[in-house]
Amino acid sequence: MQQSAQQGHGRTPAIALTLGALGVVFGDIGTSPLYALKECFHAGHGIPITFENVVGILSLIFWSLITVVSLKYIAFIMRADNNGEGGILSLLALTLRTPHKSPKQRMMLVALGLFGAALFFGDGIITPAISVLSAVEGLKIAAPVLDPFVLPITIGVLISLFMIQRHGTGSVGAFFGPVMLIWFITLATLGIINISRHPDVLNLINPLWGLQFVMEHQAIAFITLGAVVLTVTGGEALYADMGHFGRPAIYRAWFFLVFPALVLNYCGQGALLLADPTAVENPFYLLAPKWALYPLIALSTLATVIASQSVISGVFSVARQAVQLGYLPRFEIQHTSSKEIGQIYIPSVNWSLLAAIILLVLTFRTSSNLASAYGIAVTMTMICDTILAMVVAYKLWKWHPFAVLLVGIPFLIIDFAFFGATSLKIVQGGWVPLLIGVVMMTLMFTWKRGRQLLFERLAHETMPLNLFVNSIGAAGAVQTVPGTAVFMTGSHQYVPHAMLHNMKHNKILHERNVLLTLVTRDIPFVAEDDRFLVTEVAHNFYLITGYYGFKEQPDVPALLAQCNSKGLAFDMMDTSFFLSRERIIRGVAPGMASWRQKLFVAMSRNAGAATDFFQIPTNRVVELGTQIAL
Repeated sequence: MQQSAQQGHGRTPAIALTLGALGVVFGDIGTSPLYALKECFHAGHGIPITFENVVGILSLIFWSLITVVSLKYIAFIMRADNNGEGGILSLLALTLRTPHKSPKQRMMLVALGLFGAALFFGDGIITPAISVLSAVEGLKIAAPVLDPFVLPITIGVLISLFMIQRHGTGSVGAFFGPVMLIWFITLATLGIINISRHPDVLNLINPLWGLQFVMEHQAIAFITLGAVVLTVTGGEALYADMGHFGRPAIYRAWFFLVFPALVLNYCGQGALLLADPTAVENPFYLLAPKWALYPLIALSTLATVIASQSVISGVFSVARQAVQLGYLPRFEIQHTSSKEIGQIYIPSVNWSLLAAIILLVLTFRTSSNLASAYGIAVTMTMICDTILAMVVAYKLWKWHPFAVLLVGIPFLIIDFAFFGATSLKIVQGGWVPLLIGVVMMTLMFTWKRGRQLLFERLAHETMPLNLFVNSIGAAGAVQTVPGTAVFMTGSHQYVPHAMLHNMKHNKILHERNVLLTLVTRDIPFVAEDDRFLVTEVAHNFYLITGYYGFKEQPDVPALLAQCNSKGLAFDMMDTSFFLSRERIIRGVAPGMASWRQKLFVAMSRNAGAATDFFQIPTNRVVELGTQIAL
């Protein structure tokens, strides 16, 4: 079974972990030079390309990378690891680990965390679209006659990318690290070659240049921040993917290769603009000599595919975590690796993403147009990360409130400055990720609330378990049949509906009856020693509670096999699984609007089968239906 992330890191060489981090963690932020600086000048609406303006914008980029990525994420937020794991849902679980003053306060934190997770789905749609499109647009620079083929080629690359998802990323992933290593070396090399034209662009390390740009062009500088933020998109991935590689590997990759390569490339683009202002059309590709243009387009496309793959895998992971935590209905989840539990494929999510991405590409048509839709989701996610991390610092790390504010407030000011700048682009396309986030958050809250109401209704229509067990023992006349019956239930306090229906219609009980409840804990992985708890409540009447982390996939047969160590052996050929299948019809549910009832009913009817999700053998399952008016 799955071991902790930290244990796995201890057995993997540091170089291998660092190389792996290059291929998975830094794909998004590593492909930002394709479009970021170009958009900074486009956002400025004709801002003159002068030395002061170029170095001022470069200084803003440099210090954004320092403060947002190096200081906020690596030095501060990555300390908030949940058993070695990162990501906004891990951060949310940490904030909920300690008691809060009121249910309202807890709900606000849940809403904040879920909204950040919902925005990630929007990021998962926009990142592949803008990354691949910006790479393929290099064809227009190489041969303007190829302009009509940019969109078809982009869509072809995206379709190919999503078609290979079902095969898993394990075999392809071995090439991610080396390819990205070549990519970052190429970025640095192109930058160094062009810096020689205007070496004084290295003055960007002086923050006064950025401050001077802001003071002299206040309105334009504020608008330009909406493009500067494109240089730090993907910074949140460092924290989200921490569990795969560990903080040291990400730290090494960032400071010794990724950060220097990005800064050198941005400097090279700035130097090119000073030497040739017409290069603002596409300063990245114009860094390269003509003979290297087609190889650079090929490498860029491969790098953007890798960046897109990382985001797609992240969406799969977040979707599964949301299912485990009870915020989304069950999906069909396919494991693409027998060794790595994190490598999964969710068909419904995969094809929904592809459809949304193609629609986005066809609607916006260019990377510059897509840049208007990009950034706002990331900045709002960064705000959520900062606030939740401040709560963790205060609640779990026991920091003094003054220390929390001293560290957190500057980060929040930067986050809100970026958000304010990107919010100016809501009409031009920024509404897209916001709409996706609102829709996903509505779905998650509706499912959570609907399941809560459904559970209360089911509990009201059954009877306490202890009363049932005592009545069965007192009657002594209930007919029993050979074998073991396992009843899946959400609580051990009440009799499962499937058991009541089995007695009502078949007038029998099995020789051995097991009530199985699966609990998702607020940690990513549960140690095998803490996997389950067995309690005998009456003769041949057992309660089993299985515990899983929110990044684990429940496996009921494997769980029952482990019970042999507690003297409770199961023969799968002699065991039947009884599940309740609720048919939900609309009723009068207090606390839930009519439209949310309709939405919940639709989500319930399209939820994946419990047998597939819990990996129960289908030929051993008996489903007993019940109709519930919600």
